[in-house]
Amino acid sequence: MKRVLLFIGTNMAVLAVITTLVKLLGLDSYMYANGINYTMLAITSILYGSVGAFISLAMSKKSAKRLMRVDVIDSPSNQDETWLVDTVKRQALRLGLGMPEVGIFQSDAPNAFATGMNKNSALVAVSTGLLANMKQNEVEAVLGHEMSHVANGDMVTMTLLQGILNSFVLFISRIIGFVMSSSSKGNRRTSSRFGSYIGTMIAQFVFGFLAALIIKWFSRYREFHADAGGGRLTSNQDMIAALKALQYASNPETLKGQFVGFGINGVPDAVAKLFSTHPPLAERIEALEHNKYS
Repeated sequence: MKRVLLFIGTNMAVLAVITTLVKLLGLDSYMYANGINYTMLAITSILYGSVGAFISLAMSKKSAKRLMRVDVIDSPSNQDETWLVDTVKRQALRLGLGMPEVGIFQSDAPNAFATGMNKNSALVAVSTGLLANMKQNEVEAVLGHEMSHVANGDMVTMTLLQGILNSFVLFISRIIGFVMSSSSKGNRRTSSRFGSYIGTMIAQFVFGFLAALIIKWFSRYREFHADAGGGRLTSNQDMIAALKALQYASNPETLKGQFVGFGINGVPDAVAKLFSTHPPLAERIEALEHNKYS
């Protein structure tokens, strides 16, 4: 219920901001004079921009299990699975969370992720490579990192941010498309439609690119806080050791689709940080060493 109210409240705030900006810029009378109801356009943009993001979040657990082929541990079959479930349960109790589903997915690369719409019924999954190549204290720190994502509500926050930015991108791109269609010359119907289409597509690309940079910046920011959370659940030394183990991994690998941003291990440092969902591991280690986000 809280997430539904948060979703409604956020969209009402977005609508209020869009309406206010249009009035401040003096575009309301111009748009109405040309047959454009900007309030309905804003509502439509919000529906297309945010509802889709939340549907994706609502389906994230099911999608993760299918896409990553996660084997959920319903009943531990060996000592490692028992330890894994017990560790997550202990961390969930410390954080005041409901017990998440715990699973393992096949990958030689050390990685893990958490997802789910409700922080009290999330999914936490680790790769076989993580369990095989890391010490137990390092795996526990990684689990603490993922559980901190859950406790911080990062999945919902990322979805809200995505929805808000999607809404603004759709609204602004359609306004620009309308302006370009209004200024088209020649055959009015053909040139107007062409101008609107081209203007909308160009604006969506440009503003969508800028929105993606904002989302990636926030994703990097929350990684620092999840690292700090993992350090609190174990110790900073264990969290640093886990990140160093990832740093020295010979086969780093990103996760698939939307789950890239929720993994413990992001892209290699060689990839431009501006376009990455994760900060370079060296920066994350330095932040823990200096308690920057504690």
